[in-house]
Amino acid sequence: MQPRPSLVAVFLFVLAVVLPFAPDVFGQQPSKCAEPSGGDGFVSIFDGKTLDGWHVVPKESAPSWTVVDGAIVGQGKIKWPSYLVWKDENLTDFELKLSYRLPGKGNTGIDTRRQRALSGRRAYQAYHADLGHIGIGANILGAWDFHFTKRKEHACLRGTRLVIDENENPHSAPLPGAITLDEIRPRQWNDVRIVARGNHFQFFLNGKPSSEFTDNAKQGQLKKGAIALQIHDNHMRVEFKDVRLKRLCAPAQ
Repeated sequence: MQPRPSLVAVFLFVLAVVLPFAPDVFGQQPSKCAEPSGGDGFVSIFDGKTLDGWHVVPKESAPSWTVVDGAIVGQGKIKWPSYLVWKDENLTDFELKLSYRLPGKGNTGIDTRRQRALSGRRAYQAYHADLGHIGIGANILGAWDFHFTKRKEHACLRGTRLVIDENENPHSAPLPGAITLDEIRPRQWNDVRIVARGNHFQFFLNGKPSSEFTDNAKQGQLKKGAIALQIHDNHMRVEFKDVRLKRLCAPAQ
């Protein structure tokens, strides 16, 4: 007669089978992927020579984007915004690092979770990290902007932590340790870091927090989409370099 398995052995077997597919003890879903091992996990998405892997929207503004001396150069040549869009339109959680420079005045920024919109007041929607020249104001430089088609677009100025509740009401508070204007270098290279994890988004300038928000809205959250660099104004010039991306682990759906 074969010995019967002990209750402990049966219990351990069930745990081994069930736990990988169940929420953890904190109610979070298990991760779809493993965090990168070795190095810092970042991959360059700009080769310093070409715009391979990127495309321009709208197409007629393609001459606005070039590569000069190892940097992406955006030169405004039309009266409406132009975007240089990275090819992966299904990015979920990620960390983006790059440097930007505005030789003169201008309004620019970086779209995250950018998606095409079939109706509404915009052709695209995104969570937008806003950049601009010194003096353009806290509502642009270092702020989060919301490019929605139908939702309310709340202010998340530089130095602000914003929580959007389930009913789309805004709750703002000062962001501890936020960057000050004199820590942003005019007409020189400044470092940008953006972290998108779930519905929480952080925006850093020169290693210091600039603004952040959490989107708890019941409807209209942007859960995946592309990254895009922006030229907002005609005749302005902006430069980007050292564009690196790290994919983060997203909770399983």
